[in-house]
Amino acid sequence: MNFPENLKYSKDHEWIRVEGDTAFIGITEFAQSELGEIVYVDVTTEGDTIAKDGVFGSVEAVKTVSDLLMPVSGEVLEVNAELEDKPELINEDPYGKGWIIKITVNDVSELDKLLSAADYKNLIGK
Repeated sequence: MNFPENLKYSKDHEWIRVEGDTAFIGITEFAQSELGEIVYVDVTTEGDTIAKDGVFGSVEAVKTVSDLLMPVSGEVLEVNAELEDKPELINEDPYGKGWIIKITVNDVSELDKLLSAADYKNLIGK
């Protein structure tokens, strides 16, 4: 299982990659493997500012639906349009083409409260 060192992780299995003033958010490889085949992504929060731990959308797998939680507070700038036709990108490439939203981070100090790759591995027992 892959745990990129350049990402931060939440206890709720989201990852965040900060690039300058913006950040990309998705779900971890572990999360997508637990959910199974992703068949639908529902994010209608583009343009909204959402607090840390707030729900920004959901993913639907064959057997379940799971809420997506913000690892840090921020404004949703963009939803990955490719997921509309190919939600399986989350399964195929969770840290690359399977990103879910792009945000502006409101409070960069919240990033310090997230998990490193090593801490996340310990959390899930890998």
